[in-house]
Amino acid sequence: MSHTLSHFKEDFYLLLEAGFIAVNSADEDSAVKLFRASELLSPENTLPKIGFGYVHLCKLELKQACAIFRDVISKEPENEMAKTFLGICMSLMPTELTKGEKLLSEAAESSKDQGIKDLANTAINFVDTYVKKAPSPVDPQKKKH
Repeated sequence: MSHTLSHFKEDFYLLLEAGFIAVNSADEDSAVKLFRASELLSPENTLPKIGFGYVHLCKLELKQACAIFRDVISKEPENEMAKTFLGICMSLMPTELTKGEKLLSEAAESSKDQGIKDLANTAINFVDTYVKKAPSPVDPQKKKH
């Protein structure tokens, strides 16, 4: 890292958190810039990549999000945040629903991080209430007699 960038190393988490806040505020441009800045400060850290995946997840670009989360998991097999976000993405895809639910259940049961447990449980409840129960656009509508 250049001497100039090392001066800002302590701002890594601040930039990263601001990126997630920007995503939640629907400010994709700022989020991407903040994640790129945090990536410059700590290229080996996977959290900015998770941020980019989160951008795709929030835009329901599920295949792109899954690819990013899988890449993070290939580097860090125990990354609970990436696994949980991957579970969310997969549970929203008809062909991956079962695998996604399995990842979410594992996170809800075994994570030591209460935030991850809460996210996984919220996602499981969402899937049960809206994805599995409601008619899906991919399912043929039942005809009324």
